[in-house]
Amino acid sequence: MQAVYGVLAAFTAAGLVRRIDPANSPALFECRVGDNHHHILCVSCGELKDVDCVIGAAPCLAPSDTSGFTVYAAEVTFTGLCEPCNKQLALEDSAE
Repeated sequence: MQAVYGVLAAFTAAGLVRRIDPANSPALFECRVGDNHHHILCVSCGELKDVDCVIGAAPCLAPSDTSGFTVYAAEVTFTGLCEPCNKQLALEDSAE
């Protein structure tokens, strides 16, 4: 198992994969690395989907104060319920 994490760390360092760290979830890795896109995460089932930039060109969001930093990217994760989980919740609510 350690070898797998070592390879993923090397791939991330080489820019071949992107590591995503959603709150309350294990780290995820994806191959879409050439742009600054965001993610939407279902808080019920854990489904994660890519979402293109919110406003346009990277970094998509500009902080009100950069504190002297040069910003290259912004990471945004939207959370909510996916369509199947929404339907399941509606069914459960109607059964009550």
